[in-house]
Amino acid sequence: MSTSVWDATSLPKFSSIKIDTIEANLTKILDKNRAKMAECVAQEGPLTWENFVLPLDQINDELSVFWSPISHLNSVKNSPELRDAYNACLPKLTQYYTEIGQNHGLYQGYKTLLEGAGKANYSVAQTEALVQEVRGFELSGVGLEGEAKQRYGEISQRLSELGSAFGEHVLDSTQAWSKLVTDEAELSGLPESALAQAKQMAQAKDQDGWLFTLDFPSYMPVLNYADNQALREELYTAFATRASEGSPVGAQYDNAPLIDEILALRHEMAGLLGFDNYAELSVATKMAENGDQVIEFLKDLAVKGKPAAAQDLQQIKAFAAQEFGVEELNAWDLGYYAEKLREHKFSISQEALRPYFPINKVLSGLFHVAQTLFGIEIREETEFDSYHTDLQLFTISKDGEDISRFYLDPYSREAKRGGAWMDECRVRRRLSDGRLQLPVAYLVCNFTPPIGDQPALLTHDEVTTLFHEFGHGLHHMMTQVEVAAVSGINGVAWDAVELPSQFMENWCYEPEALVYIAGHHETGALLPQDMLDKMLAAKNFQSGMQLMRQLEFSLFDFRLHKEFTTGISVQGLIDDVRRDVSVFTPPAFNRFQNSFSHIFAGGYAAGYYSYKWAEVLSADAFSRFEEDGIFNKETGTLFRDTVLANGGSRPAAELFAAFRGREPSTDALLRHSGIAA
Repeated sequence: MSTSVWDATSLPKFSSIKIDTIEANLTKILDKNRAKMAECVAQEGPLTWENFVLPLDQINDELSVFWSPISHLNSVKNSPELRDAYNACLPKLTQYYTEIGQNHGLYQGYKTLLEGAGKANYSVAQTEALVQEVRGFELSGVGLEGEAKQRYGEISQRLSELGSAFGEHVLDSTQAWSKLVTDEAELSGLPESALAQAKQMAQAKDQDGWLFTLDFPSYMPVLNYADNQALREELYTAFATRASEGSPVGAQYDNAPLIDEILALRHEMAGLLGFDNYAELSVATKMAENGDQVIEFLKDLAVKGKPAAAQDLQQIKAFAAQEFGVEELNAWDLGYYAEKLREHKFSISQEALRPYFPINKVLSGLFHVAQTLFGIEIREETEFDSYHTDLQLFTISKDGEDISRFYLDPYSREAKRGGAWMDECRVRRRLSDGRLQLPVAYLVCNFTPPIGDQPALLTHDEVTTLFHEFGHGLHHMMTQVEVAAVSGINGVAWDAVELPSQFMENWCYEPEALVYIAGHHETGALLPQDMLDKMLAAKNFQSGMQLMRQLEFSLFDFRLHKEFTTGISVQGLIDDVRRDVSVFTPPAFNRFQNSFSHIFAGGYAAGYYSYKWAEVLSADAFSRFEEDGIFNKETGTLFRDTVLANGGSRPAAELFAAFRGREPSTDALLRHSGIAA
């Protein structure tokens, strides 16, 4: 069959998006799609993949092609006008997808294909797609009638609105606060890169001095390096109370009422679908067998990790007392004295490493790793429709043939949502005319931007973030599946979707790979051996506390959805979790949950545990490379052809076993973290 070429429809046209016509154009697409669905359901004669699934895939893709760049711009180039248009569309989209989920004709069509006489002729991917479609209908209320059906639709729409509002509150609360410092003496301890960035931000606002915000590249250097405890406390307090009643910018962005409503609606939705709670609904599509298994998994890791975390904290306390005479540590002191201890023990800091990680060198090293392992080539494109000068576009080819593309939007800026993520722009699928649509991905980070004429210099933590998101991108772009529903990351169990991303992080710590990733931005000199030794020695610094922090978030999320009852105290539950697993209790005013976008505005509700679940898989998968060689092409090809190529077309546990030759073990994770099993 012929392969598609890159043409005018292969990539979004950001510049042609007219905000004032978005809602009207969406309405036209949805109405056209509804008519096409009705036509597919009403057709006479036997249903086939070609006359039922492919037309439905086509209209789904047309909607995605329209909506994907709009949703992306809402996250990376937010404006009041775009936000209004985006929010006006959400109810229409929610209603549309609710209608689909409860459409008996569509459900019966997929079920007929799955159970019919022609099923023996389907590929593995086609069969799995049908299985997942049928399950999706059943988990979307297709069996509901009357008031229950209507109520499900109302809940779906309201949850969509609440999730969007939650994210907006976090963004607005983050951007509403800033701190201008005019006396440089108050900024002692801050590295030159942080001072230069703060100076540049102030100048951009026509202000004299140094401007700090709650965006991570601005916030974290203060917490980790500023000698000024009052300044650390002020930023910590503003950050820890974002989108809460205690925020210094006021309570207008308070997410607490939204959290209560979201939880109640999710619980009600789960009940309508026959589940005891939302956590059980969540795991119905995951690797985990049930909620109890998730809790057991998290508590088992907590038992193994808590002694190491307690030892980590005691080291910081003893060091602060002995070296600085500080007997009591506050939350805004932990990062500062931890960084001092890191420098004392290892004579290394994230800031000291920055000059050796200019972004272009890091990218070339990342591409070298991917090209060596997976037999691909990556080239940058210079002419494409863009929405910002930061944006880059790359094409991936294999055996001389283009197979995918990805956008990279690397730097933090105003009107851009914080964090880092990969999202789908185009999905790989076989079209009805025989051509192959190739995948395109968005990769978004919030790194410290270039300062003056100097290139962007990354911390090693930022380097691992880039490798992480690129791993997600590879999962989407390296797929060989041609069925949209299970192509790339589609159809992959949520608690396995972090496997390729966390897997890729490992190369950031391998000396053999760092030769390609690190090089001084002025001289090109390799990372000196003594700095490399110190960086690797510091790899597991505070890993016990980091593990328990992730387990705290995971247990809070899962228990909140598993144990929900009317009137539950969200703060009371997170306090209870902290008593169980934390070794350091945050101040009473801390409202972490109010900005926990992963579970209240993202796809991780009752699924945040997926990060740790998948980390077990990724550590164990990488241990195969430790055995065979980190650039072993045969092992890389096996990982590509099992985990990456198959997307969601086969169960994640089956793909892992096909690569590793056995079921996963936690041993590698604990070993990589420096925590004895």
